[in-house]
Amino acid sequence: MSLQQDLMTALKAAMKSKDQTALTALRAVKSSILLAKTENGAAEELTEEQELKILQKQVKQRKDSAAIFLEQNREDLAAPELAEAEIISQFLPEALSEQEITAVVKGVIAKIGADGMKDMGKVMGIVSQQLAGKADGKTISTIVKEQLTMSN
Repeated sequence: MSLQQDLMTALKAAMKSKDQTALTALRAVKSSILLAKTENGAAEELTEEQELKILQKQVKQRKDSAAIFLEQNREDLAAPELAEAEIISQFLPEALSEQEITAVVKGVIAKIGADGMKDMGKVMGIVSQQLAGKADGKTISTIVKEQLTMSN
């Protein structure tokens, strides 16, 4: 079953159970997917990778908003954002652990012979492509920096 079908099923279930948090989150994802489909030059159907990027972006937006609300001591506004992020995360594949990401990063560094921070862009590009949908960019970036500074 495709992501969009799963999304519609979850949306219907949220409507039946009158779960407003889930409805808000799922409608936002559906809207983002429709916008991506109707962009100029967009293909008729989105690839799985494009769908995952949309989901990751939605989760990241909510987590960033929640972080800002928490900095301002507004737990009342942060809680719904975190709840929506959790609902959207259910549609993402299982995230890799830091050890698994580190193993991939080390492999890429060895493969392309990266030495030092000057090769950060090359390593990030390859690793981000390999781990699309399985790890967030911030975690990948942190691990790549650690590994490149250790290799010096």
